[in-house]
Order: sequence, then C-alpha cells, then structure tokens
Amino acid sequence: MHKNLIFLALLSLIHLNLLGQNSELDKPQFFDHVRYGGGANIGMGSSYSTFSLSPSVIYDFSKAFSAGFSVTYVYVKNKSTINATTNLYGGSILALYTPINYIQLSSEFENLKINQRLIYGDGIPQWQTALYIGLEYVTGKIAMGLRYDVLYDKTTNIIYSSALSPVFRVYF
Repeated sequence: MHKNLIFLALLSLIHLNLLGQNSELDKPQFFDHVRYGGGANIGMGSSYSTFSLSPSVIYDFSKAFSAGFSVTYVYVKNKSTINATTNLYGGSILALYTPINYIQLSSEFENLKINQRLIYGDGIPQWQTALYIGLEYVTGKIAMGLRYDVLYDKTTNIIYSSALSPVFRVYF
C-alpha cells in the first residue's frame, strides 16, 4: 500500500510537469508577433543628393493592425549656391492597417533633429516634424507606395520638395 501511494504521487508529479510543458507550447509568445525591418531611400537631383536609413520594429496586434517605432538617419548634400551638408536623426512611431490583402494604410509621426553645416559655418539646430498618411501595396514582406505629410511646409522642409513622398518598407 505504501509503495502504491509513492507510485501514485510520483505519477501525479510527472503528469503535472507534462501539463505545464504543454500549456507553455500552446501560448503565443510576445516575440512571435514582433517583426523587424525598415526602409531605405536614395534620392538624386541636379543640385542635391539624399540618403536615408530607417530600421524599425513593429508588433502585430492582429492580422490587420500593427504598430511600432523607428529610428531614422538622413544625410543631405546640397550642391547649389549654399553648398550645405545636413545630417538629420530622430525617430518615429507608426501604425499599419491592412483592411484587405495587398493594401496597407499607414500613419507615421516623425521628429528629426537637423544639424546643418554650411560653407560659412554651422547652421542653427532645429527640428523637422512630419505626420504622414500613406497607402501602400503589399506583396509578401515588401510594402511600397506613397505617403503624404499633412504638416508639410515648403519653406522649412529640407528633405522633400513636396508633401508627397515614396515609401518602401521591408519586414521580416
């Protein structure tokens, strides 16, 4: 009888251990919903060139909705009469909504610090803020489309000549 109780207790402990292991496998893990990626951009004109890199992390709250943050660096070389070099860095928060396959709506709030070096010295440090609303075509892990900056001001924006700009993102 004593051996039966020990055997039953041991069997119960093994069973509880196995139940605990199975329940952990069934639970979705946080990092199963995290995607890494970002975007890059190269622009060339007759008097300027730009390069930007923007790695980002997003969390998939559902199949249709994701949100995350991004770190951004932009280099601008202006070869016109002012001959300026500008470095912009900062970050953004973004939200992505995919109502149907292949179509993605996006919103992104971006704030970049501007460090400008002019031919006669350093420029005045300032911030450039943008609020983008976008529409992208999604195929696999790639999204490409256009976004519109609703806060765009032609007199203060040094990256884009228009409120409409291309967007290209890749997430893994």
